[in-house]
Amino acid sequence: MTRDYPSSGRVVILGGGTAGWLAAAYLSRTLGMRDVVLVESSQIGIIGVGEGTFPTIRTTLAGLGIGEAEFLTRADATFKQGVLFEGWATGADSYFHPFNMPVGGEDEALLPHWIAAADPARPSWADAVTVQERLIRAGRGPKRPGDPDFSGPMNYAYHFDAARFADYLRDISIAAGVTRIEGTVATTERAPDGDIAALMLTDGRRVAGGFFLDCSGFSALLIGKTLGAGLTSCADYLFNDRALALQLPYDCPDAPVRPYTLATAQDAGWTWDIGLSERRGIGYVYSSRHCSDEDAEATLRRYLGPQGAALAPRALRFETGYRETQWIGNCVALGLSAGFFEPLESTGIMLIEAALKMIGDFLVPADRSAREAAARSFNRLMTGRFERIVHFLKLHYCITRRTDTAYWRDNADPASIPQDLQDMLAQWRRRPPSRFDFVVDLETFLPPSYHYILYGMGFETRLAAGERRYPGAREAHEAFARVRAAQTGALGALPDHRSLLNHYHARMGTAPAKVSR
Repeated sequence: MTRDYPSSGRVVILGGGTAGWLAAAYLSRTLGMRDVVLVESSQIGIIGVGEGTFPTIRTTLAGLGIGEAEFLTRADATFKQGVLFEGWATGADSYFHPFNMPVGGEDEALLPHWIAAADPARPSWADAVTVQERLIRAGRGPKRPGDPDFSGPMNYAYHFDAARFADYLRDISIAAGVTRIEGTVATTERAPDGDIAALMLTDGRRVAGGFFLDCSGFSALLIGKTLGAGLTSCADYLFNDRALALQLPYDCPDAPVRPYTLATAQDAGWTWDIGLSERRGIGYVYSSRHCSDEDAEATLRRYLGPQGAALAPRALRFETGYRETQWIGNCVALGLSAGFFEPLESTGIMLIEAALKMIGDFLVPADRSAREAAARSFNRLMTGRFERIVHFLKLHYCITRRTDTAYWRDNADPASIPQDLQDMLAQWRRRPPSRFDFVVDLETFLPPSYHYILYGMGFETRLAAGERRYPGAREAHEAFARVRAAQTGALGALPDHRSLLNHYHARMGTAPAKVSR
């Protein structure tokens, strides 16, 4: 017999995984919604092969009303304090994008004076304005065991096991009253006004709703196939469209765990290396225009060495881009159905967080005209955010000085650089970035992140009027001295990353998660 799930004010989420269950947890636990249904099929696996996050995740998790120790142990999470880039500028370089803001948060006042020093022996920009680079390289955690949940002396995010994180979110969502329906969608039913009225499952069940979140992954069943939102391709700017991924166990149970993502440049892309408690998540993101699948696997195996010889990588193909319209009628796309970028700088989950916060603000009981106005605002803001992420990710590639392979030469070709980014780079060669270069509401990455990438990559700014144009030289050099003085003390105050993780596992009475080899 057909069972009808009524729609009165109901939010229906199509798809589980990180996007679906994070949405369910946010709606039920943060916003207190009491009529949320999630439809997922056990026949459809999740894409995640290991996840990195952005520091905003701490606020999101705290808003769910959970404890940090519980999250760390349930999701097999570790701390992430930034990204170490190896070989991106010249092939033999190394620089950090740390999460800490520059000392005092006043990098715009400090930067001209660091540039003016022009001393090859000066510290890197990141090392000059934060203690975090020194801490990361020493393998320290971002906080002390007694610090409050989701806070500490250093800014941080997490790495975690994607499948375990989704399972954890599912458990806390169901405990908060979310209804899970196991099933596969056969068709969608449309209302006379064009809205989605219901999901029709293959077994005849009808799941009706008043509002729908499309978390169906690359298939974009609702926003794309049903409502016709096209995909804006970014392939002309961001070349990578394939990945190979696997899980590599540690040699010994007490192996050090990196408190950062390691991103190593390769001939036609880059490898990620993420440390969890019992294994590393490793993968190669590459451009099929510049590398065959066979060559890509050979590159990955060279990176792994003998330890990974018996492991079979999982192959992924993707199209880089985003939906032209992400909110249509009574449906919003989240996660992969809204768009996808390579995992560089961990934008995926952060975009889900941003969309959910906007939905929470915009989705209030209102008439159709108000909802349509909200949709226009949401689409404008999310499109702007996606566009700005394209610029930020491209920045990692386009100022390279590598010319050893076609991949890096093509990335530096002006034809592959968005015009707005070209315009900014032309100005930044004669002046430091200004706050007026950035529209804060559209930026995922604030100006300090641009500075870390620009000057980590060795970008050269020649101050048009010299240092004289920029006041505060004495104060800037005093700030640099304070950072140098604080670095030694910070090293002694923060624990080893592995020791910090062991503390949380002991507190919860658990051992670090075991994984199958």
